[in-house]
Amino acid sequence: MRHVLSTRPGPSAKLRVGFVLLPNFTLTAFSSFVDMLRLAADKGDRSRPIDCSWQVMSPHLRPVRSSCGIDIQPTADLLDPKAFDYIVAVGGLLRGVPAQADPLAAYLRRAAAAGVPLIGVCTGSFLLCRLGLMAQRKCCVSWYHYRDFLDEFPTLVPVADQLFVVDGDRITCSGGAGVADLAARLVTEHLGAATAQKALNILLIDRPRAAESAQPAPRRAEGTVDDARVSRALLLMEQNLAEPLAIADIADALGVGVRQLERLFADRLRESPQESYLALRLRHARWMLANTRFSAARIAADLGFADGSHFGRAFKARFGATPAAFRRTLSPRSERSEGDGEGRVFETP
Repeated sequence: MRHVLSTRPGPSAKLRVGFVLLPNFTLTAFSSFVDMLRLAADKGDRSRPIDCSWQVMSPHLRPVRSSCGIDIQPTADLLDPKAFDYIVAVGGLLRGVPAQADPLAAYLRRAAAAGVPLIGVCTGSFLLCRLGLMAQRKCCVSWYHYRDFLDEFPTLVPVADQLFVVDGDRITCSGGAGVADLAARLVTEHLGAATAQKALNILLIDRPRAAESAQPAPRRAEGTVDDARVSRALLLMEQNLAEPLAIADIADALGVGVRQLERLFADRLRESPQESYLALRLRHARWMLANTRFSAARIAADLGFADGSHFGRAFKARFGATPAAFRRTLSPRSERSEGDGEGRVFETP
């Protein structure tokens, strides 16, 4: 796969970006970022790296395979970090995040020591955290990897309800289409809002979304959610299944009153926040019954139910069968070991 890319760091460009691609990186995240730079760098869509320049770097110029199986040929070895205004680590599948001894890890540490702002896109933020480069900083992750993040970094608090987070010289982005919004933010800062909007228009994007914009709501089994406040409330619930939050605390986190939150849920979902929260926990319990060998008592405890009897009654009221009866309906092949799967309540986007 060939790209029109710069051949030098472009010291005269107003915005200079270096990319390092992690194995199994997400092609959409990388291409969205590069296309914003490409369209902002020149008049029209001629793609000349005049006002922006970019490099795709890899040790010894080795190609990097994306998560969809397409290889990207780098344009340079690992260059002096000071040649760039930003260095972007683009991740994807978690198994593609390299170890701390990897040459890319050493390069990012060197860039941080040189004071070059670092950007973690998708699971690129995981690598920055592994390297200790996100200490005392906010880190944005996709809602889909929220629990993965907490499992690996229990002392860090991820932000999973925004598109991206700028915290000093560290920027982290949840990935997906939000990368175009982040790139537009950088283009606006270095080249102006008109240039950023021109690039967005060519990409058929109406306007850039702010960093604080909510990540698109994951799809629920019953349908979609078209209100950002309800979406964020559901994300907070999904992220706190084991120790359920009080509805008042969720409302406070969203900057609304409890009564207003209840009206929003009634309007959008035809149920109360409490009912939605219970439904999330029970759907996750059903997944655990089908995909792990955990006992019903263990699942009840993991999902914050008072006891096994409370869990059993709630499960039967929701699904028409006790946890034990539901598990008996499963075929042997559908049962997995305790460590299998990720247990997402929502479907992947």
